[in-house]
Amino acid sequence: MSHQSETLIEIDDLHFSYGSRKIFNGISLRVPRGKVVAILGAGGSGKSTLLRLIGGQLRPDSGSVKVDGRVIHELDRQGLYEMRRNMGLMFQAGGLFSDLSVFDNIAFPMRELTDIPEELIHDLVLMKLHSVGLRGTTGLMPNELSGGMARRVALARAIALDPMLTMYDEPFAGLDPISLNVIARLIRRLNDALGVTSIVVTYDVSESLKVVDYVYLIHNGVVEAEGTAEELLASDSPFVVQFLHAHPNGPVAFHMESAPYGQDLGIGA
Repeated sequence: MSHQSETLIEIDDLHFSYGSRKIFNGISLRVPRGKVVAILGAGGSGKSTLLRLIGGQLRPDSGSVKVDGRVIHELDRQGLYEMRRNMGLMFQAGGLFSDLSVFDNIAFPMRELTDIPEELIHDLVLMKLHSVGLRGTTGLMPNELSGGMARRVALARAIALDPMLTMYDEPFAGLDPISLNVIARLIRRLNDALGVTSIVVTYDVSESLKVVDYVYLIHNGVVEAEGTAEELLASDSPFVVQFLHAHPNGPVAFHMESAPYGQDLGIGA
C-alpha cells in the first residue's frame, strides 16, 4: 500500500464547511514523511476538523486529501479501514475507555484489529507503557490517573499498533507545566524512535515550537504562514507576530463575526 515518497500527506485546494459556516477556503499543505509537523491556529480555525478530514471521518466539499499516495475520500469502506489501521490518534480529551483498566485500554486496538496472541499483547502493552514512563499503572482505572498520566496513557494507546502516522489533537490542553513538557518531549522522542510521522494540532505555541520540524499557521481557512520555528519567530508578518507573541490586537479578532451588539439587544435603529 505504501508509496514511499518524501511526502506522506498532501492536501490540495481543500474546501470544507459546516452548513453555512466556511472552515477551509482552499487550504493546501504538505506533511513530510518521518517529521513532526505542528498545525497552529486560534480556536475555531479548523485544526481538529483537519485531522478528521485526514482520517476520513469527514469528506471535503472540494479539493483532495491524500495520505500515503491514496485519496482518502475516494476509498471504499474496506480501504478506509485499512488506511486507519496505519493511523494513531490521541484524542483531544484523552478518550480513554472509563470502564477499562489502563492495560485493557492499550490492549484494545491490538485485540480488535489484529490476531496477536494474548501473551504477546501482554508484552507489547508493557512496552508501550514503559515508553511513556507508566509501566506501573497497568491495573489502574482512568479515574485513578492524574491529568498528565491520562494523557500519557492516551499517547501509548495512539502508538499501540506502531502506525505510520500519529495525530495528536490538543495534547497539551489542561496540563501543568511539568506534564506539558514531558508530553512534548515524548512526542518528539517517540516519533524519532519509531520512525513515524506526527501531526500536532495545538494552540500552545511555546511547547510546540520546541519539538516540531515544521509549522503551519492557519487562519481564515487557509495557510497564513509556514516554516520552521526559527523562520516564524523571525517573521514580521502581523498575523505571525500577533499569534506567536499573544498580542491582543492584530489580524485575529477576539470577537466572532456577528450582527452589531446593539442590534442583538434591540437597541437603536
